[in-house]
Amino acid sequence: MKTTNIFYIILTGIFLLVMAACNKGKDDFLYKADRVPVLLKGYNGSNETLEIKLDTFKTNYPLSSNSAFDFIDAYTFHGNSSKIKLSITETGTGKVVLEKEIKKGDGPTPIRFLYANGKVNYLPEKPAVEAGKIKISYLFMPTLTNYTAPVDIVLIKYYFTPKVFEEIIRIKNVKPYEFSEPVTISTFSTATQEYNGQPTPVMFKAYIYKAGTNEFYTNEMEYTWHATSSSAPTPPGSVASSNLYIFNESTVGNSIRFTKLFEL
Repeated sequence: MKTTNIFYIILTGIFLLVMAACNKGKDDFLYKADRVPVLLKGYNGSNETLEIKLDTFKTNYPLSSNSAFDFIDAYTFHGNSSKIKLSITETGTGKVVLEKEIKKGDGPTPIRFLYANGKVNYLPEKPAVEAGKIKISYLFMPTLTNYTAPVDIVLIKYYFTPKVFEEIIRIKNVKPYEFSEPVTISTFSTATQEYNGQPTPVMFKAYIYKAGTNEFYTNEMEYTWHATSSSAPTPPGSVASSNLYIFNESTVGNSIRFTKLFEL
């Protein structure tokens, strides 16, 4: 009888432990199901810091002005609540930049955007890298000239010694503050080679023209252009890559320059 009682006590203890473990797992599962990760990735191209709120809770991670961001946080639903509002506002003005409803059970919520010139634009995914190919997309921010018309961004090979260039491809009608369509070109050697019998290094550059012309978009302004320094950002010409660039204008004296702000 004593042995039976001891055996019963042991079985009872094991059963209670198993039940406790099951209940704990159930609670963990419910906790995770009620917890929605929020992922923000992009670039704040404004002069305003952006504040993030999940429901009524302000996060401790503001999005700094003129900076890239890669933000991850999570919201846990409590009680009978089934949805909340994500809101992003300018801290200085209170202007609402972006709002999105998030529902319980949505799972991870990724949001990719660019905020510039008072507008929100989608931040595209860059294409996959492909052997022997260069893929590029641009967003041009004419913050110095305030140029408003579309431009053509022309990718070129620049032969340094004879000072001539060869157009590779043209990205047409790129609107300021909007992403261009991605283009694909083949990689090429930038080592010293011959051009019309002259040994010369080859450089990969990007010129910006008035749309549909071969005129620099600043032709009627006081700015001058330098053959190699007045170029939009480009990756190495000889290496396969996929690139998304955001860039704006700057100057050295009267010579126009371009500054890479963000690269993905």
